[in-house]
Amino acid sequence: MSINILKYESDVWRTADLLIGAGIKQSDFPKYMMPYFALLMVESRLIREANRLEEEIGKDNMDDFVEMFQLEGLGYNDYLIRQGKTLKDICKNDKSFDIDFDAYLKSFDPETKYLLGVDKGTEEEKFLDISGISGQLKKKRILFETVKAWSEIDLTPFNNSEITTLEEHIKRKWADISAETAGEQYTPDDIISLISELIASKIEDNGKFLTIYDPTCGGGNLLFGVEDKIKEKFKRPTKTFGEDWSDSLYALAKIESRFRADSEIKYGNTLTNISFIEKRFDIVVANPPYGVDWKGYQKDIQNDTTERFVALPSISDGQFLFTQHILYQLANDGLSVVVHNGSTLFSGDAGSGESTIRKHFFDNDWVEAIIQMPTDEFFNTGIYTYLWVFNKNKPADRKDKVILINASELYEPLKKSKGKKRKQMNPDNRAEIVKAFTEFQDNAFCKVFDKWHFYYNRQSIMLTNVDVNGKFLEMPMKENRAGETGNKKSLPSENDALQVLADQLKSNNTSAKMVEEKSIKLNPVKITVQDDAGTTTIDNFEITDFDKTKYASLEARFNEEIKPNIAALDYKEQQLKVVTKKATYWYDEDKETIIEETGGKQTELGCGKIVIKAAYKKPTKTKGACIAITVELTKDLQKDYEIIPYSPDETENQQWIADFLAKYVTKPFEYVDNVIGVEINFNKVFYTPEKLREVSTINNDLEALENDLTNLEKELAL
Repeated sequence: MSINILKYESDVWRTADLLIGAGIKQSDFPKYMMPYFALLMVESRLIREANRLEEEIGKDNMDDFVEMFQLEGLGYNDYLIRQGKTLKDICKNDKSFDIDFDAYLKSFDPETKYLLGVDKGTEEEKFLDISGISGQLKKKRILFETVKAWSEIDLTPFNNSEITTLEEHIKRKWADISAETAGEQYTPDDIISLISELIASKIEDNGKFLTIYDPTCGGGNLLFGVEDKIKEKFKRPTKTFGEDWSDSLYALAKIESRFRADSEIKYGNTLTNISFIEKRFDIVVANPPYGVDWKGYQKDIQNDTTERFVALPSISDGQFLFTQHILYQLANDGLSVVVHNGSTLFSGDAGSGESTIRKHFFDNDWVEAIIQMPTDEFFNTGIYTYLWVFNKNKPADRKDKVILINASELYEPLKKSKGKKRKQMNPDNRAEIVKAFTEFQDNAFCKVFDKWHFYYNRQSIMLTNVDVNGKFLEMPMKENRAGETGNKKSLPSENDALQVLADQLKSNNTSAKMVEEKSIKLNPVKITVQDDAGTTTIDNFEITDFDKTKYASLEARFNEEIKPNIAALDYKEQQLKVVTKKATYWYDEDKETIIEETGGKQTELGCGKIVIKAAYKKPTKTKGACIAITVELTKDLQKDYEIIPYSPDETENQQWIADFLAKYVTKPFEYVDNVIGVEINFNKVFYTPEKLREVSTINNDLEALENDLTNLEKELAL
């Protein structure tokens, strides 16, 4: 029967001809069509339920009949149930249409009027806004014709499931023409089937009550689609829960839910409304928006007290917020399948929100599988998408393991594209994926990994740059008292690497010890700077006066003149010399070293920096305000990091870090901090290098080309 009902799809879309004639652009069609399609769905279902009830109890006493009908909880309309007037009846008389249509809408029960948006004020949620849309169409003088066109589509012969089939096809088209971003996605039927089959492979037909939740349910196609497919295979009773923030899609899902055995749909932003926060669900499915920022409710998220969010992703993409919410509400033995784009696999460096969130999932061993979908699977984007399969109750043989399934080539092309959807997964493709997931073994398109494979060390180090002779500026030593923390010595040799790292990873407050100073402070008598403008000399290192005609105060002179001039000095770019009573210092760019000249003798101190600073010092009780210029020699330090494989064994992990740095880092360095990251790289895992041709084959081809060129030259010479 579901095949027959699809013939009405073209009838529904013919109603848009009136919109085109009224100058309404195609991207706005959903806004003008949704209210009347919802109206049609409600009416047909109410009529069908009224006919069913009439067969059961009769209509001898209309008041009793109406009371019994209202107890069904499916909604009510006095025009339909008591008076037997349908939308089609109202449209028979264009003279009384306006009055009758208004009365018809107002005859619905309060909840249906609420969802349809009947007579909503400017400050209220309008949802489908049928009154507002009808007002606009009336101004364009096509309201009667529009409602009449809809009323001629008779859905009463079809049951809820069949009407849902038509509804999903229509909503898919709406999604196709109106979605502005890749994040606003309608989930295709083949993906819903795959998600359902993956879930079915993990649950038992034990008769137990099953709760299914979608925190971003939209119009409900994924949520209700999964429920229907599970009920086809299992006899387990189910209840669906959903929430969405789109006025119109929520209304459609809510209307649909009333004609289901047990369903609860809430309106609101899942991330801030937390409607079902006290519940834990057996199954959670979701296709959350991706590539969509969450700046509008950033404060609410940051102030969230539910402890759902272990970390926050980039403000530009909130899909991992929804995933954290999903895992928070998933039961301890629950299963979840979530659609994501590729950014959730690898975006963000170690320590970032995204990496921390991934690490949280892996630390808890919730990730059972990640499945790469083909491109061109969705209606409004051609990107790769991924199914994350979360399982809070993995079987023992899958503990700390994850399977990656590359299903990017498991598809068949559509004979006719649907928007950007050019591919679909047929039953055989889906069966192959489910089989691979069930067997949990390596094959041509699957690989099973220990979860630790996806962890890595981001080891930060502080490099000490050296001159052409491998020498760096040596700092003087000072005594550090117990309980104080001094800088660690540069790594003296490869053999000491592990010990230095081990010392860093644990508290190391011992008795007094010798540590390096951070700089060598000079007492200059003058600084000379030679550049294209000539030679500039600085010989006043404590300035207390200022030109009152130019500056409002000594501090103003500091900010406007001294500070920017000092900041512009560059010991590498300019011929800058610092003269003290004992020696003169400058930087030799060719040798990358600091030269100290004393009594005509030049000594290479090693690579380092000449740091000239200016500071404004406020007046004290004993001393007036002044501008102090100081000069220091420091090491030329450069912070860097290395990405190093990770081991869950701490000793082995330290050894891997030490061995890696000893092998690949040639400059002296100090350990800084180490952050553990997690990322998944499908391209790296499933990369297949292009097979190179044999050299003999290439030579034969070249020889053939040379012969062709020779023959061509002979022909041209004739």
